[in-house]
Amino acid sequence: MAKNKTSRWTAADLPDLTGRTAVVTGANSGLGAATVEALARAGAHVVLAVRDTGRGETAAAAVKGARGTLEVRRLDLADLASVREFAASWQGDLDLLINNAGVMNIPESRTKDGFEMQFGTNHLGHFALTNLLLPHVTDRVVTVSSGAHRWPGTRIHFENLNLTGEYSPTRAYSQSKLANLLFTLELQRRLTAAGSPVRALAAHPGYAATNLQGGDASVLRRASMLFGNRIVAQDSRAGALPTLYAAVQDLPGASYVGPNGLAEMRGAPTLVGRSTAASDPQTARRLWTASEELTGVPFPDPLRTATPA
Repeated sequence: MAKNKTSRWTAADLPDLTGRTAVVTGANSGLGAATVEALARAGAHVVLAVRDTGRGETAAAAVKGARGTLEVRRLDLADLASVREFAASWQGDLDLLINNAGVMNIPESRTKDGFEMQFGTNHLGHFALTNLLLPHVTDRVVTVSSGAHRWPGTRIHFENLNLTGEYSPTRAYSQSKLANLLFTLELQRRLTAAGSPVRALAAHPGYAATNLQGGDASVLRRASMLFGNRIVAQDSRAGALPTLYAAVQDLPGASYVGPNGLAEMRGAPTLVGRSTAASDPQTARRLWTASEELTGVPFPDPLRTATPA
């Protein structure tokens, strides 16, 4: 069992995951690669769900000390046809689904299905993937959010989810990260109502130095974050700890995990709070309905209700 003191919890405290299977999206770099490495070292069979399988194979080959096995499969969250193809090919149980992939503060663009890229990738792609895979999931769904969900003015723009005519990179990013938390909240409500033992949790890495910041649409913001990566940020392995903690600790459904340090920027994983907007069950249900309509993917029925082995 992992230690109870979060101030000392590290990836070395992961339980033996031999015989368990995990899918990690965005697994070829940054937080995803660190999450894959930790799970594989603990004995899990880890599927790297990546847009570029060549980069995924390189990332898998770079994992050191793995006791488990690694597999690379193509998944483009910005293309619902790719999401459906990935899910349709899945066979057998899936213990852990780690919704890690994301884009941040990028210039305005659209997914293949016409959605604003950050909302479409960070939220809608994972929404569809989760619901399509949920009949296979035996244990948990962990979705990576961000402290950006607290940025001033952040809300779900139901009247204009694609932010057409009012796009800004930060507005789109914070909306998508708020959506991640509302998705987790409503997913857990539905799982509980269905009598499912599966738990939905969320996590955020604090300020972790990854290549995510390198795609920022603002040159000034990009430069400041890259500077912060060197001076303030923790590394990707530390940034992955909240995700790993949420994946294995005995936590209530809909829990949110982040670093325990100042302003949740760095530190050991612990339960953290969320904004009022991220805690509103009515908004969560409204977002779920909108997401079903946009993706054409509903909550699965029937859903497994047996206790996982």
